[in-house]
Amino acid sequence: MIPGGAHTNARGSDQFPEYMTPVIVRGEGARVLDLDGNWLVEYGMGAKAVTLGYGYEPVVRAVSAAAADGPGFSRPSVWELRAAETFLETVPTAEMVKFAKNGSDVTTAAVKLARAHTGRDLVAVCRTQPFFSVDDWFMATTAMPNGIPQAVRDLTVTFAYNDLSSLQALLDEHPGRIAAVVLEQATGTVEPAPGFLEGLRSLADEDGFVLVFDEMITGMRWAAGGAQSVYGVVPDLSTWGKALGNGFSVSALAGRREIMELGGLGTDRSRVFLLSTTHGAETTGLAAYVAVAEAYRERDVVGIMESQGSRLRDAVHDAVAAAGMTDHIPVLGRPSALVFGSKDAEGRPSQAYRTLLLQELMRRGVLGQSLVISAAHTDDDVDATAAAFAEAAAVYAKAVAVGTTDGLLEGRPVAPAIRDLAAPRRLGASS
Repeated sequence: MIPGGAHTNARGSDQFPEYMTPVIVRGEGARVLDLDGNWLVEYGMGAKAVTLGYGYEPVVRAVSAAAADGPGFSRPSVWELRAAETFLETVPTAEMVKFAKNGSDVTTAAVKLARAHTGRDLVAVCRTQPFFSVDDWFMATTAMPNGIPQAVRDLTVTFAYNDLSSLQALLDEHPGRIAAVVLEQATGTVEPAPGFLEGLRSLADEDGFVLVFDEMITGMRWAAGGAQSVYGVVPDLSTWGKALGNGFSVSALAGRREIMELGGLGTDRSRVFLLSTTHGAETTGLAAYVAVAEAYRERDVVGIMESQGSRLRDAVHDAVAAAGMTDHIPVLGRPSALVFGSKDAEGRPSQAYRTLLLQELMRRGVLGQSLVISAAHTDDDVDATAAAFAEAAAVYAKAVAVGTTDGLLEGRPVAPAIRDLAAPRRLGASS
């Protein structure tokens, strides 16, 4: 009934072992209950959106109260003011903020503002980072550009992360045409090289393009004030989502007043039709954000994630090392957003071996496409995960020893979420 079987590509059945695609009934803390009655320790936390844990009572209470008073009106609600005040206090590098419901909308709005502000048409995105928007300006650069006119595809160019020279080459190739440079300041596995972000800021000031930082993942995981507060480089615009609402739907576009006001009433320039959405200011999402921000003020949520993430990284590393699989199952990234690799007998990244690992972890009560943690993960959760990795890595070692997952992996391997053809290859299929 649903194209792709899910409403987010990363949640699709092709992302999990073929015969182990659980349907979730509810979550509690760091665990989820599936339709078959299994409780699983979960990582990924709602595609990195949940930092306080599932069913976090203060957020649920705030959302319930806001819903009871009405989800939306024909004039702004008090929640819009409360959320804006809270955000701008938390992110002092921003001068204005506008809320929406998902990350793609606000990132596309940033691109529109940048084009209006500069009068330019090209957008430069970081090609070594996986995702920015479902909209055509970004999807044109991916393996799934079908349905996007060539004229639209030609308006987006790409550069490499931590490589200022690749961006400078674009500026030289397209002088005076690049409206926006869009990137994440860091990823789960790669930190900015010394001088890289500062260099971007300098290039923006010299060339005149709008520097846009995507804080979808880093916002509320690197720090309450985002990665821009960690690395000390101020963007012109930034886009936020995911952890703002601990799983409830709320996103934000923030930045310099001069640019943001092009979508407002305080400009003498041609206005931008910016994020005029029926549900953008739904009270439940804004109440969720205010409650999340309060939780961050009451305790060091990021510090807890960093601490538990470090404990998880070390425990999984030790479990994998005991099976002799350290080189085949590396644990990478910032403690609050860890991922694991999966390499075959020759040391090459392998979807089949990844699927085998996912399969064996799920059999042992761990649901994790990654090791993205929350402040709700307890020591018991981490210990259970390490025990599952120890046993799963032993099975993985058997596959490495014989050079194939055949006989151990049931069904087809998982496949990249963004790919051209629909059907992932089955075991034994020719390459």
